[in-house]
Amino acid sequence: MNHVLKIAAAAVIALGAGSTAAYADACSGHSHDTGTALGAVGGGLIGGLASHSVAGGLGGAVIGGFAGNAIARADDCNHRARVRRESYYIDSYGHRHYYRR
Repeated sequence: MNHVLKIAAAAVIALGAGSTAAYADACSGHSHDTGTALGAVGGGLIGGLASHSVAGGLGGAVIGGFAGNAIARADDCNHRARVRRESYYIDSYGHRHYYRR
């Protein structure tokens, strides 16, 4: 149980250090802190339990944080690409006419 607490503490420290790189991107303007946090905690737990050391937990948290951030960014940008924006104009009678794509 003592090792799990050390690993959890290391994951929290790595999360604090690794979340500063989770800035908003140009694709959507949203930050991806949640993806970074989930990746860091999950990576820290997996790395710590797999290696049975605090260093493994820290390494897993850093790698997991980067992976979580990358996945959140890719998912957000792919979602923005799927949103279809309708182009239209309004004629003199107030009717909306859509352009075909």
